[in-house]
Amino acid sequence: MIRVLVADDQATVRDGLVTLLDLAEGVTVVGAAADGIEAVDLALSLRPDVVLMDLRMPRLDGTGATAQIMAAAPAIAVLVLTTYADDESLAGALRAGARGYLTKDAGRAELAAAVRSVASGQATFAAEIADRLVRGFTSAAPAPGLRERFPALTAREADVLEAITLGHNNARIAADLFLSVATVKSYVNSIFAKLGARDRAHAAAIASGRS
Repeated sequence: MIRVLVADDQATVRDGLVTLLDLAEGVTVVGAAADGIEAVDLALSLRPDVVLMDLRMPRLDGTGATAQIMAAAPAIAVLVLTTYADDESLAGALRAGARGYLTKDAGRAELAAAVRSVASGQATFAAEIADRLVRGFTSAAPAPGLRERFPALTAREADVLEAITLGHNNARIAADLFLSVATVKSYVNSIFAKLGARDRAHAAAIASGRS
């Protein structure tokens, strides 16, 4: 029996998912959470096989909740079920450790199949998401990344530098990379030293090839 925790801030949607999944063969719902913090708490106490995770929730969003669950209990499979299919939402969920990604127009059979798939260790995506991922991997080879262009940088420093080029401040970078602001500041200072950058704007210019 696959044990599932449902996390969605909309009561009607949450109750509907609980009912739907309880009707699926070989699946049982062991809990339901109304926000990201509750999802993390219930996931760590109930240890379900799968967490069905909404992305837009109060207190802690689904991406943050997924990252915390993966850090504490990586054996739990997170299956995102969301209204949002944009690249930023998808990339954030995958970076956080989600094993599957469906949109809320998925039918009952598709949802049940996805739950079984991620519970068995496989990745599963809505058809339009899978198509986008395939097209991304089979498109022209990407330009060299920051690590390749600036080999002195560590992997995490390259992540921070990329965020700097996007105009993100330290607080935003810390939240996105699940770091403390103090740690981000340390990375920023190291990046400046390694690149010979005067400030954030100069570092961004160097990274983008404008300086």
